[in-house]
Amino acid sequence: MRVTLLGIVFATLLSAAPAELRKAESLYQQTRYKDALQAVEPLLGQYADAFLLAGRAAFGLGDYRKATEFLEKAVQSDPRNSTYYHWLGRTFGMRAETSLPITAPHYASKARQNFEKAVQLDPSNGEALNDLFEFYLQAPGFLGGGLDKAQALLSKIKAVDPAEEQYALAKLQEARKDFGSAEQHLRRAAELAPRSVGRVLDVARFLARQGRFSESVTWLGRAETISPKDPQVMFKTAQTYVEAKKNLPAAKALLEAYLRAPLNPDLPTRAEAEKLLKRASGGL
Repeated sequence: MRVTLLGIVFATLLSAAPAELRKAESLYQQTRYKDALQAVEPLLGQYADAFLLAGRAAFGLGDYRKATEFLEKAVQSDPRNSTYYHWLGRTFGMRAETSLPITAPHYASKARQNFEKAVQLDPSNGEALNDLFEFYLQAPGFLGGGLDKAQALLSKIKAVDPAEEQYALAKLQEARKDFGSAEQHLRRAAELAPRSVGRVLDVARFLARQGRFSESVTWLGRAETISPKDPQVMFKTAQTYVEAKKNLPAAKALLEAYLRAPLNPDLPTRAEAEKLLKRASGGL
């Protein structure tokens, strides 16, 4: 639901970096992952952040094995860098999702270990905290997950972002089937961040999952008011319509507009939008 600030953070960190590295980062932010990887490869071994960028680009291309190799080298070059461990955890997480059942548990455990290391190194790394929380929330106990572990992270999340803590509480309560409490926490998150379109979309999507489509549409309208023509709003609105099997012509138009919009790595991919567009078109 949330558009991250990772792109802004990396742009800031690279402001004093060599021009070649800044160019590669710019290509990455345009989702030109292949071009970004080609641009950064001559810099590998010269800068630790070059390994990070190469790993992120390979991740964007869906080459998670190659991403792992780059990110492990980033960690080796600077074993105190929380961001490197976080991205390595993300990569192992995707390998767990896309691998055979026999290897998936190993990769999932590696994902957890790297998320935990990222948080240990920097408790203010909100993105790592969020991913670790999601892991604990979704993974079974034998892989190191558990609702009690997710609960224990709430104070750390609150210290970084009170609105994010309310969102996390909502996810926890939804996992416990306490939907009334989950809704209250989502509404509180939106109150704490009144200009955050992502928080409004969180409420809209929750209401749609509860079968309260008309209320969901009202919140989707609020998101559009906050950030008109926002690609995130386009995609999530269309996704809500398609999943509810309502307003399918509008969903199709929104997805076509989304595919014409300039995207960044924090948004759903064009492949995801094309898949959703097929569902919208097939339902007409």
